[in-house]
Amino acid sequence: MPVVKGLCILSTGIFFALQFVWAEVRTAVADGAVAPSRTISQQDTGSEPPAVAMPAPKPERAEAVATAESERKLKLKIGQMILVGFLGNDTGQSGYQLVQRQLKNGEVTGVLYLGRNLRNRDTIVRMNAGLKGAATAHAPPLIAIDQEGGKVQRLKRWHGFPPTLSAKRMARARNLEKATTAYRLLAKDLSNWGFNLNLGPVVDLDINPRNPIIGRLGRSYSRNPEVVISYSAAFIDGHRREGVMTALKHFPGHGSSWRDSHKGMVDVSRTWSPKELEPFKRLISQGRADLIMTAHVHNKALQKPAETVPVSLSATALSEVLRGKLGFQGVIISDDLQMDAIRRNYTFADAVVGAVNAGTDILLFANDKRPDPEIPAKVATILTEAAGTDPKFKQKIEAAYERIRALKRRLEATSLPPVPKPGPDRSSAAVPEVGADNRQNRMPEDEDVLLRRPRLTLPEGFAP
Repeated sequence: MPVVKGLCILSTGIFFALQFVWAEVRTAVADGAVAPSRTISQQDTGSEPPAVAMPAPKPERAEAVATAESERKLKLKIGQMILVGFLGNDTGQSGYQLVQRQLKNGEVTGVLYLGRNLRNRDTIVRMNAGLKGAATAHAPPLIAIDQEGGKVQRLKRWHGFPPTLSAKRMARARNLEKATTAYRLLAKDLSNWGFNLNLGPVVDLDINPRNPIIGRLGRSYSRNPEVVISYSAAFIDGHRREGVMTALKHFPGHGSSWRDSHKGMVDVSRTWSPKELEPFKRLISQGRADLIMTAHVHNKALQKPAETVPVSLSATALSEVLRGKLGFQGVIISDDLQMDAIRRNYTFADAVVGAVNAGTDILLFANDKRPDPEIPAKVATILTEAAGTDPKFKQKIEAAYERIRALKRRLEATSLPPVPKPGPDRSSAAVPEVGADNRQNRMPEDEDVLLRRPRLTLPEGFAP
């Protein structure tokens, strides 16, 4: 009897345990945590049980994915608006490798070379090849340098690069044909070394010969607009023949100033005159303006009374005057936004947003005195947030991106086609023959030219 009683108790326990387990399984299946098992009949016939319906993605999740993708595309467009200086003068150095990754990821549109980046021809050629290879998805990158001639030429004789006369000496030589040839040789060397953008010519008029950043450095061709237009055209044409783009600078004219915008705010309202716009006007109408660089100067003649910002941050000067009245539809590039004229008077975010609001397409950060390798990420964050709160600001980014892409499509061509002209040239009479002895057009600095004319030399056997 004890044995029978024990078996009864055991059977009862097993029964209730099985009931409990079965209830748990049914609950799990109902909740979708466990797929129902196939029955014996299903195994015999090979039929599958009905599929368990999965819950549809929540609308919030789909919207978040779409927002993230839209932001990613926007940041890639913003990346095409950022040109940076970098650290390093060899492919194995971390500063170079960082900017190479930034190009690959579409965080920057290109780079600016400073003296610290230059070692010798072989090294520079390797670096530029690596930069172009990294940016294949966003190609071609802008690889820029300041190689005006005279005191402003980053590539020196000791780098193995042939020197070029300053603008002032080039014009005083009074040989426009040889000047065109000299500039073509300059551009040919730049192209062979891997550069595709030279930040010149300077089209500022030499109004103030004591100007610390233009006149004293011989960067202006002349105070005569006709001379400036002639030699600037020679500079541009010589570069285009070798596939190198140029940038007219510094809009709307920096030649009359008494101060250097590298060192602080500059106001040219009392010294500037409308004739300083003439080189920009004429070269734009001739289709010779690839890019135009803005100046960090305040100019009441071109800005509204309430605007206390420099021209580089002025919507009136850039959107209404440069794009509207002068008809320029190409790429506007800022001068270095880390110069003291900007850095000492505006926050980083205000400068970035202000430049884009004004109509700037490419934001230049030379990373000279205070290099910051994180600038691309900072700019992208600032502009993305601004675009998120202001649809019109986002449209400015979209428009800038389209202008930059049009510029780069010209670089992708086998030869550099001219910029489409905005319309018929209604400017004043044709450019006079610079080499002529025309006293009416002769400037004070040219009075001794016939007695002491600089000699413009070209390589032996190279005919202009």
